[in-house]
Amino acid sequence: MTTTHHVPAQPVLRTAYQRSVATYWNNEKDPVNLRLGDVDGLYHHHYGIGDYDPAVLDGPPEGREQAIIAEMHRLETAQADVLLDHLGEIPAGGGLMDGGSGRGGTSFMANQRFGCRVDGVSISETQVEFANGQANERGVADQVQFHFRNMLDTGFETGSMNAIWTNETTMYVDLYDLYDEFARLIPFGGRYVCVTGCYNDVTGGRSKAVSQIDQHYTCNIHPRSKYFEALAANGFVPINVVDLTAATIPYWELRAKSEVATGIEEPFLTAYREGSFHYLLIAADRI
Repeated sequence: MTTTHHVPAQPVLRTAYQRSVATYWNNEKDPVNLRLGDVDGLYHHHYGIGDYDPAVLDGPPEGREQAIIAEMHRLETAQADVLLDHLGEIPAGGGLMDGGSGRGGTSFMANQRFGCRVDGVSISETQVEFANGQANERGVADQVQFHFRNMLDTGFETGSMNAIWTNETTMYVDLYDLYDEFARLIPFGGRYVCVTGCYNDVTGGRSKAVSQIDQHYTCNIHPRSKYFEALAANGFVPINVVDLTAATIPYWELRAKSEVATGIEEPFLTAYREGSFHYLLIAADRI
């Protein structure tokens, strides 16, 4: 598989902040990501949606934790399926881009569903190496490739992507810069799908719980309004906006009861329950 490129205008890591984010993800070996991925070889870096099966909490002690891990992984995979549902029809000869592709889970699901080329980009060289190893193991390296690139300046050919998605990665970048690049890559009529946590403008500024999430992940959570402003400024018109907040709370409740809990579960649950934080899916067409 060959993907046409132009030469990115700047180095992959442009700022001290981006270098710090890259360092965080290069060093990240969190069991909450790795043990869940070990269930079936799909390694996600996002959260789950849907109700969990309460029976996983009632099983015998020796199998209980693995049952919780498998159920959390099922909810995370369900989230990726909902995201892919919103991409619409993608031709087998088309191209997709995963902006902030992590260890590659959603990219492999997209390739399996649509049979098309998928390019993932990440500023973590460790993640890119891991994901390309997964592509080789799965025998799809000719269709799915991961690149050490900045999603603000990808180097891919103008108009080369039928659709792009970001799955919980936009809180690391300036949204106007991001959607300017995506508008270059997606031709008229193409689709962009975003799943993100965003703070609620109505409650006014970041709550304490949202600030704790920012600090934990070295990110900068945007207000809900900023997404729609930046999309409109770059020629994207939303066709679906889905509030997934209520749907993600059970995942966090289950995760808080698991051995892989990291301590960030309570700020997420507090922020969602108090209404200061939303979990949104936005699907927007390029016009």
